Amino acid sequence: MRTLIALLLASGCVDAQWRVMPMPASIRAGEGRMQIGPGFGIQPSRGSWSRHSSAIGRMQDRIGRLIGLSLGADGTGLSVQVKMADSMVQSLEDDESYRLEVTRVGAVLTSPTVLGEIQGLETFFQLIEKTADGWSVPAVTIEDRPRFAWRGLMLDVSRHFMPLDVVKRTLDGMAAVKLNVFHWHLSDDQGFRVESMKFPKLQELGSDGNFYTQDDIRAVIEYARFRGIRVVPEFDMPGHTASWLVGYPELGSVPGPYRIVRTWGISDPTMDPAKPEVYAFLDTFIGEMASLFPDTYFHIGGDEVNGRHWNGNTTDIPAFMKERRFAGQQDLHAYFNQQVQKILTKYGKHMEGWDEILNPALPKDIVIQSWRGAKSLADAARQGYAGILSSGYYLDHTETSAKMYLVDPMGGLVDSLGAADKQRILGGEICMWTEYTSAENVESRMWPRSAAIAERLWSPAGLRDVPDMYRRLTMVDSELDQLGLRHNLNYRTMLERLAGSADIEAVQTLTDVLAPGALRLRHHVNPNYTQSTPLNRLADVARPDSSVARHFSEVVDRYLSNKTDTAARDEIRRWLNLWSGNDAKVQALASWRAVLRDAAPVSATLAKISAQALASMASGTPHKASADLQAARKPIGEVTIAVTAPIGRLIEAAW
Repeated sequence: MRTLIALLLASGCVDAQWRVMPMPASIRAGEGRMQIGPGFGIQPSRGSWSRHSSAIGRMQDRIGRLIGLSLGADGTGLSVQVKMADSMVQSLEDDESYRLEVTRVGAVLTSPTVLGEIQGLETFFQLIEKTADGWSVPAVTIEDRPRFAWRGLMLDVSRHFMPLDVVKRTLDGMAAVKLNVFHWHLSDDQGFRVESMKFPKLQELGSDGNFYTQDDIRAVIEYARFRGIRVVPEFDMPGHTASWLVGYPELGSVPGPYRIVRTWGISDPTMDPAKPEVYAFLDTFIGEMASLFPDTYFHIGGDEVNGRHWNGNTTDIPAFMKERRFAGQQDLHAYFNQQVQKILTKYGKHMEGWDEILNPALPKDIVIQSWRGAKSLADAARQGYAGILSSGYYLDHTETSAKMYLVDPMGGLVDSLGAADKQRILGGEICMWTEYTSAENVESRMWPRSAAIAERLWSPAGLRDVPDMYRRLTMVDSELDQLGLRHNLNYRTMLERLAGSADIEAVQTLTDVLAPGALRLRHHVNPNYTQSTPLNRLADVARPDSSVARHFSEVVDRYLSNKTDTAARDEIRRWLNLWSGNDAKVQALASWRAVLRDAAPVSATLAKISAQALASMASGTPHKASADLQAARKPIGEVTIAVTAPIGRLIEAAW
């Protein structure tokens, strides 16, 4: 069955070389190109709304920096027309559609809303390219609107705190690929990250001094709004609350004292659902946060309550459960969520929570975030609840862009739902948990892979051409660099630290073909990680989706399908010689660089299988998988060798 992109190509609606990502709903090539030079400018519609003028100013500045010219405000070229006044608070129902028409002589961007304008300007920027005749945009007509209204990215700042500059760069990256919900995970066992005026011991005792002031929060919300992004806060409860209970132990299910949790996993500290004072506290706290965060939705977490402290309570919980005739802790948890939902309603908020909160006792206006799989998303929709998918979009699982790109909120069990139930699927949300992620490497975990998921959530469902996705992802990666994101810049900095000098060639040759282990692997290999463990070793520097490994695999497949392709054969030989010869350099470094010691067995294994592939090439006969190849197919310490599969294909083929 042909993909949508193949169908569009056959109909002439799509040029295979479009540079845009996410791909628009409809795109049709015109004739010629519009030149962009010193006289270029963006002419706004008559509305004087601040978000409208800010979007145009930022885009004019970005285009000027791209082409190397200072563009004046009185230039012409792109006319922007917005039909309705802007709203102060962005909502799920806002119209993000736009129409962009480019001809040889000019371009017109029209949209019902400023949000659509923001999205259309991003598309226009991506169309700009350097040709033999200078900078220009191809003539094109685009009619575009998102497939899903909820296209989010969750950033955990509790396990490892993320400074404001990281948060703002994250928002810049989100805007570039049309993600529109920033889910800010602000509290967990490892840290409470927001200033509370009502309950100051939350941040004073629960944050190690790493928290955002309320002015910081307002600044981020405004920064996000100007980029078309909603900010949804998450304060996890009743579990994952150790950092709350350090300052307010009376909220806990067992007597304190409590401490900030420094390790990873599911911890015992849990709020006591039987205490009226817990709900009085939450009423005041939620009221304070509701006035700080304007979005309609408020995330309460609600996940991974292990119940040990509820079982350990011998004072009020047993009597409370007996009085209420609760069958078990699930009923107790549902009761807690019901009380919190009432508080949220009082302050004009809709509850959102992880899929453990799903319970028919809750009203139908809550949102279920499915992290355990499509089944919970489908179950919620059948019961009348709106939902978003996160299962399959966990960046800390270190999956490739290709694998996550093919995960669809409407896939799996959701596909069998009726039309009315499918309408309750609002979209999806990328998750960036930070157990093994610092402010230095978090951007390399988010980008550019998040752009692939962003396309899944924006573009038509039939768009599933993985090679073309990667072609455009490379362009987006460059665009993110220009925006100031540090996923590539910090990679070099961390390589220099590994190498102990600016001479990173040997270390980079190895690291470029590795992938970091996922959360479970790293915890299994080294369960002694704590919040203060430096994240500066090989697994922290390696990136999840190796472009070198992907390229090498493509060359191997090209050669194995056509063994007369001498160019591919010669390139394969060059790579294998590079990897086999690089080991001596890595071993020399590892002998005196303690931070590189875990690289020694990885490098040795890569060298051995590379040499075996060269030997297979020299003999012209296939070889059975050696013990070294079998070892390379498994994680080595906390990393995997991303080129093992194509090297294995060479060894086991007569090439």
